Amino acid sequence: MAPRNRTSSRRPLWVIVLIAFVCAIVTGAYLYKPQHYTGCYLSNSCGSQPPLEPVRVYTDDEIAARAVMRDLVLSQPVQSKNPKIAFMFLTPSSLPFEKLWEKFFMGHEDRYTIYVHASREKTVHASPIFAGRDIRSEKVVWGTVTMIDAERRLLA
Repeated sequence: MAPRNRTSSRRPLWVIVLIAFVCAIVTGAYLYKPQHYTGCYLSNSCGSQPPLEPVRVYTDDEIAARAVMRDLVLSQPVQSKNPKIAFMFLTPSSLPFEKLWEKFFMGHEDRYTIYVHASREKTVHASPIFAGRDIRSEKVVWGTVTMIDAERRLLA
């Protein structure tokens, strides 16, 4: 058998040199941080203030809305003597399962208010708790702006 020629060990050598070079760069970047780094407001190491938000001109409606929201946030919540829950039904015709809803509401007559928006002709309710609770508006078409108008009428 003939002796085997060994190949040069140049391949592993360049990998070792590359790894050592990357380690030296990472160590240097860690030890010698730049003095003025633009993202330093994310950490407390700079001691400077974060950049200010860009200033824009607000419209009169936006200024009024901000003032109203500030007043609402800062005001004390009003505690009602008789808190109620509003149930708002948006349905294309008569309300399904009215008798089941009647059983759900039974015994809690002073704890809820019901509003029904049936988008078609005037509906006849099978349960007396839904009588006189209808909110009417123009014809509502599914998936159009008229649905939003109907929801707004319920909320109003």
